[in-house]
Amino acid sequence: MTSTLTRVETDAPTRTKQPKAVWAVAFASVIAFMGIGLVDPILKPIGEQLHASPSQVTLLFTSYMVVTGVAMLITGVISSRFGAKRTLLAGLAIIVAFAALAGSSGTVGQIVGFRAGWGLGNALFIATALATIVGAATGGVARSIILYEAALGIGIAAGPLVGGFLGGFSWRAPFFGVSVLMAVAFVAIVVLLPDTPPPAQRTSITAPFKALRFPGLLLVSVTALLYNYGFFTLLAYTPFPLDMGTYAIGVIFFGWGLLLALASVVFAPRLQAAFGTVPMIATALALFAADLAVMAIWADHRPVLIVGTVLAGLFLGVNNTLITEAVMISAPVERSTASAAYSFVRFVGGAAAPYLAGKLGEHRMALPFWVGAACTGIGVLVLLAGRSALAHVDDHEPAPHSATEAAAITVGDD
Repeated sequence: MTSTLTRVETDAPTRTKQPKAVWAVAFASVIAFMGIGLVDPILKPIGEQLHASPSQVTLLFTSYMVVTGVAMLITGVISSRFGAKRTLLAGLAIIVAFAALAGSSGTVGQIVGFRAGWGLGNALFIATALATIVGAATGGVARSIILYEAALGIGIAAGPLVGGFLGGFSWRAPFFGVSVLMAVAFVAIVVLLPDTPPPAQRTSITAPFKALRFPGLLLVSVTALLYNYGFFTLLAYTPFPLDMGTYAIGVIFFGWGLLLALASVVFAPRLQAAFGTVPMIATALALFAADLAVMAIWADHRPVLIVGTVLAGLFLGVNNTLITEAVMISAPVERSTASAAYSFVRFVGGAAAPYLAGKLGEHRMALPFWVGAACTGIGVLVLLAGRSALAHVDDHEPAPHSATEAAAITVGDD
């Protein structure tokens, strides 16, 4: 615990003293993560105007998550052959194209299909962005994770506002908005991120599966799979029982994202220093499960759903920062490989949540929240049962830098 506190205090002065490569990727990450919450305010309008049920509309999340998770398995293979910069640019270019195609769609099925293509680009970008920031940032793993989670939180917070505003004109506008913003991010990476040559050693496509042999990484991945069910239930299903306009939904999820960002950057490192990583992950997830249960009990009370949604940002923000850091140091493997393995399990495993939540909600409004709370609660039990595999996370050094990350550090220091 003392070592964690010392690390946080030592890292504090480096918060803004980062190489330009880090800020370039962080900026692009903000825009990339806007794409997640941007869709929330337009879920109901899409269903109403294209005559689709909630379960059909929530397939926008399911197709996105399945492809994102599976594609995570090849991110290391691609980045180790073409370099981080080219991989990031490829991911952004794919998102630009498929977001525009989704906005041009005439049926829900077409949107679902184009969201799947969007997921491929998202996978290439997310896994590579995280590894690049961790490798190039100064101040250690903890500080770089906080930077990444700050970008995530800001993007998620801004997304619903932008989606609500653009969705007021047409449900198509947010998709075109994402395409334009991704194009801006593409230009930012081209201009601000120096070339990162491919490493001498290439990553095998089997590396993520081999990494899951380490108990610590497997434990964190399974925990994330379970709480992701609750997370995507909140994100994909809540707009339906709220039954409000695009602007209102946008503001509500903006509040959620704002608290998520605040908790990720401010509260998470302080709570970690005081209580330890695993205890705080377990506490944050237990509170999130309780929050979902309260939303289930009063599912027909709009004020409860609004407050519950916004408060969930606090619990998820703390959890996201700490669990991401745990992933980076849970196994002696390359960080990009650990990120790919973790993301594969949590995205593919949790992909059923949006569709099932929509389906269950068609029968009983509160049922999706109950199932989300139960899955998150089971995640807490799994984490605590295997916590010995993560006993080292508060006092051990992270896994050694990979060749890709070493190159990123070298470039970032120039």
